[in-house]
Amino acid sequence: MEGVNEKGSDGEDLRAARLLLARLGVTPEQLLSAPPAARPMPTFTEYIELVSAAVTAGTRRVYGTYWNRVRDAWGSRRIDEPSPLEIKQFAERMKEQVVVRRNSRGGRTAAEHLISSLRCIYAYAVADGLMSESDNPAKRVPKPRRLASTRRALSRKQLALIVDVAATTGDDPDLDCLLLRLHIETACRRDGGLSLRRADLDADQCLVRLHEKGETVRWQPISPTLAGRIDRLAADRGGTDSHDKLLRYRNGRPITRRRHDYLWQRLGKHLPWVRTQQISTHWLRHTTLTWVERRFGYAVAQAYAGHSGRSDAATTSTYVRADAYEVARALVALTGELHPLLSLVQPTWPGEVGRAGDPGEEAWTTGAEVPPLL
Repeated sequence: MEGVNEKGSDGEDLRAARLLLARLGVTPEQLLSAPPAARPMPTFTEYIELVSAAVTAGTRRVYGTYWNRVRDAWGSRRIDEPSPLEIKQFAERMKEQVVVRRNSRGGRTAAEHLISSLRCIYAYAVADGLMSESDNPAKRVPKPRRLASTRRALSRKQLALIVDVAATTGDDPDLDCLLLRLHIETACRRDGGLSLRRADLDADQCLVRLHEKGETVRWQPISPTLAGRIDRLAADRGGTDSHDKLLRYRNGRPITRRRHDYLWQRLGKHLPWVRTQQISTHWLRHTTLTWVERRFGYAVAQAYAGHSGRSDAATTSTYVRADAYEVARALVALTGELHPLLSLVQPTWPGEVGRAGDPGEEAWTTGAEVPPLL
């Protein structure tokens, strides 16, 4: 820019331009260089494939059905084309087309999952720099309001009937009773039990490592009876390697979610109220956690459930978290069996280390009784 007369209005403009460029940290050479080419916007078919490979198996299982529906409807469209109105219309169509079942709730869950699956796609698009957060159309579509859950805690009599039918019917009552006891003692979710491997069982300390929702991992106390039965069943059915699944059929194959479905369908044939109310494994979680909360308080129930407390509105929950020893005390009261963890610490409350001689393995084998749950 040498030789340019900087006097007069032209010179003042040049000085102002230089000052502005200096403040912005930009050189004249950068202004002359060509801007980077914009990234091409992918189609839904292209981007869903990329996102599907990036998420966890659990997320892929939940959203996979809805991503397939999006591919069928919008596969060739660019992901920045649909408007919030179109997404809302899509969700309403999902509600209308959902298969009506006994436990149907008007398609609200299908609409919620569709919107959540699209939010997942667009969250990655924002992270990839394909669009800004303000351009995310799924964020501007509200999810349907969730209705209160119809699940509740089962009564002691109902639990006894369920255990009795499981123990006296079916092609593998030993496996089914073990499944029920595992979910009652640990209050774990269905996938938490299915994912158990040999390395997740500490039979000496009576602990199982649960891998559950949100990729959470925790060691959960179990009774000596349950620890021994899991160990024996796995050894008898081929689960000897550290990566082998613990819960197996007699032929050595690991069980899947279908075993739970078969179990509750069978229970529903013998107990009509199980079929009518659509009772499932998750009801056992409600039952145990309700029992623990009533007797040991919210903090212990929260730890028993494996909840982190980060979503709680009450700040106090940060300071009153329970530990594994308190969970073990609740388990002792639930099963009537002493636990190895409690031999390492002094009881916080006198007389709360459990009672010897309460229902143990025999009760669960015959189905005649259940632990003192309610």
